[in-house]
Amino acid sequence: MPSPSDSRTPIRPEEICVIANPKSGRNSRDKAAIDRAMAVLGPGARLRRWSAESGLEDEVRQAVAEGYRIIVAAGGDGTVTGVAQALIGTGVPMGVLPLGTFNYFARGLGLPQEPEAAARAILNGSPHRISVGVVNGQVFLNNASLGLYPKALRERETAYKRWGRSRLMAHVALLRTLYRFQRPHRLTIETDDGARMEIRTPLVFAARSAYQVDYFGLDGREAISADQFAVYIARDGSRWHLFRMALRLATGSMKAGRDIDLITPRQMRIATRASQPYVAYDGEKRRMPAPLEFKILDDALAIIRPDPADRIAA
Repeated sequence: MPSPSDSRTPIRPEEICVIANPKSGRNSRDKAAIDRAMAVLGPGARLRRWSAESGLEDEVRQAVAEGYRIIVAAGGDGTVTGVAQALIGTGVPMGVLPLGTFNYFARGLGLPQEPEAAARAILNGSPHRISVGVVNGQVFLNNASLGLYPKALRERETAYKRWGRSRLMAHVALLRTLYRFQRPHRLTIETDDGARMEIRTPLVFAARSAYQVDYFGLDGREAISADQFAVYIARDGSRWHLFRMALRLATGSMKAGRDIDLITPRQMRIATRASQPYVAYDGEKRRMPAPLEFKILDDALAIIRPDPADRIAA
């Protein structure tokens, strides 16, 4: 069944398959949230809950094979990115029910954060193509990084298992990571304009979310709008320097040229001393073989963009 490409084509509930992650932030805390959203989408919409056994991408591909014309990712940024990965190249649009902890991608779209309002925004929305970032073939919609941030994610998962998922635990995990951090990375970065940098840094952070960049008061929105990466390279320093940098990030006072260096490539290669460094992407993490290849895939993903009447201020 072809995907809707005309923005005037109404979205019907029977075209929708919702893929839910029951362990995402709000899904795990508020069991009725997904039910309230499904009530708005209507009885024709199908709900599937994925698990580690069934696999997120397999669930998405099965739904596409069965002819669903809209796949809705119900969960946090990790779930959204997993659905996007499976939909690249299919032409089938992705809707988003923001039921995670941070929901950066959904906030960037201006989607309401309440389940009922977000569901109505999907029904009233229209397909729109966007460009996405990939690192070693892995799609990311918000950011991908190596260094401190992947370590913070590992610390965060430990905290979540013990204390439950919350923003507070995420911030505590970051502070614990900064306190324990020992050794920066030695990297070689080559970009598509021919530049080559050999650097020592605790963090390289490649952003694709203009919302996230604005949220932290960083430069780089123009590069993201031009379908480039905004790549932030933290300057090396003491542990106290890292704490000050984190404080400036939290207060929106971090500056390029003082705390970080900013480059804006469409493609880059990062060589590391580690053969398989940990890479974080949209709240997920895994080891990837070096060198790391970053590039932009133009107009690669169709999404359901909310109607202006349904959008909220990010």
